[in-house]
Amino acid sequence: MFAVEETDHPFRTYRQHPVTVTNDHTTPGGIVLLIAFTASTLLMLPPTNGEQLIQAMQQRYAGKWYKTLTFVQTTSFPQTGKVETWYEAAKIPGALRIDVAPIDSGRTILFRNDSIYQFKGGKLAGSKSFVHPLMVLGFDVYTQPADATIGKLKDLGFDLSKLRTDTWQGRPVYVVGAAQGDSTTAQFWIDQERLLFVRMIEPAPDGSGATFETQFNKYQPLGKGWISVEVIFNVNGKTMQREDYAEVKGDVPLPDQLWDPSGWQRPAWVKER
Repeated sequence: MFAVEETDHPFRTYRQHPVTVTNDHTTPGGIVLLIAFTASTLLMLPPTNGEQLIQAMQQRYAGKWYKTLTFVQTTSFPQTGKVETWYEAAKIPGALRIDVAPIDSGRTILFRNDSIYQFKGGKLAGSKSFVHPLMVLGFDVYTQPADATIGKLKDLGFDLSKLRTDTWQGRPVYVVGAAQGDSTTAQFWIDQERLLFVRMIEPAPDGSGATFETQFNKYQPLGKGWISVEVIFNVNGKTMQREDYAEVKGDVPLPDQLWDPSGWQRPAWVKER
């Protein structure tokens, strides 16, 4: 799913505004209608900042988005011609497991508890703190409280006070974090109609001046949610990694032990090709 280093109305806000009744002769029924009208009007307002957009994304799919996910991923590296098969399982929010074929090689990456754990030969080779922005924006945002997502995005360096509109692949989008014409500052792009994450741009963390771009393409319905079955990673406009998903399943029963970093175990759900 992710590179590893080695239709409801889209405009929704949820601000509370008092309703003031100035006519002493207003009937109870009139008050109810006024409140309903005011609430309806507020729900139609477009977001004016990233926090309001995150709230809208969470509200749109609250209680609907799948909680677990499995798929088989073909991972291609165009610059070298190398192709790998990755088996991925997620527990949303916050947990992802990647097993690189062949499974018995014990080459596994776990994301859990805002940390990354890497196994080689079935043994833990290293771990560190790591909040995965693609998990947060592509999945967790729909299943966890909006405040949790907002806090993580701020920690990741996104300026949620900046929001503008644009077009991406022929569809209107919201862009959070950067002004018009800024193609290097950390920013994420959200489809306006479906409120789905479609693009992220961020500067390279090593200070090299490179720009990383991630695209979530070819969304397909999955249960009452969605899944992007093509993910592309570009560096300075050049594609370095491409991921294509197959055998996608949502809300499948998976044991919590699958994401336990205390020891490696073979993922029982995988039927290796």
